[in-house]
Amino acid sequence: MYAIIATGGKQYKVAEGDSIKIEKINAEVGSEVVFDQVLAVSGDELTIGCPTVDGATVSATVEKVGKGKKVIVYKYKRKTGYHKKNGHRQLYTQVKIEKINA
Repeated sequence: MYAIIATGGKQYKVAEGDSIKIEKINAEVGSEVVFDQVLAVSGDELTIGCPTVDGATVSATVEKVGKGKKVIVYKYKRKTGYHKKNGHRQLYTQVKIEKINA
């Protein structure tokens, strides 16, 4: 059984027991999070929502909160001496999917 959830402007295909990194949410480590934007659920048959499946939720537990790898952004324009170097580390929350309620 799997589900497709939407959080942080992205969509994720999840199954029970999966551990995924999502965009940072305001939750403490060890707390339970419920995702109610379930776009599709596959059990015996595939149920697709319009836009979401009514009454379907996905429960997860927060495992970790952290920063991703550093991405270097380098801007350069030739012949003018212009260059700019910048770095960025995206914040994430790692969650473990506990139960899919459909």
